[in-house]
Amino acid sequence: MEEFDFISPVDRPALLAISNPECLAQARGALADMGFKVHNVDSHNHFNTRFNQVNYHVVIIEENFANSAPGENHSLRLVQRMPMVQRRHAVFLLIGDQFETLNNMQAFAQSVHCVVNPSEMQLIGQLVQKTTADNDTFLAPYREAQHRLYTKVK
Repeated sequence: MEEFDFISPVDRPALLAISNPECLAQARGALADMGFKVHNVDSHNHFNTRFNQVNYHVVIIEENFANSAPGENHSLRLVQRMPMVQRRHAVFLLIGDQFETLNNMQAFAQSVHCVVNPSEMQLIGQLVQKTTADNDTFLAPYREAQHRLYTKVK
């Protein structure tokens, strides 16, 4: 049974679905250094459960997570098919050998914000910072309009 964990409003939760121990250690360390509260999962069912329990700010998925073949990663497929209302709160990064780090077209094709080649995992902290900042800039007008609408209705 999994240990219960409290998430406060000031916590910045991150979810890791990474099977490679070296990649997991690098991602966990970088996110912890940046002040994230890091959770990692070891199966697709565990990913689904965790993702639906907490509004994660950052989600990093490995292409071969839980010994999945590329194209058969159930956690990635879940995210790709998820309605935008559920996805909007998180920034998704995908790690895989076939990707060129920060290739926007590859990221778009995989329905994630950023792709990372495992050979560049030492940059994961910088990549998370850049990707979250880009996403916040992109969504700022939407969030502002949503806030104005909410305050008018209230």
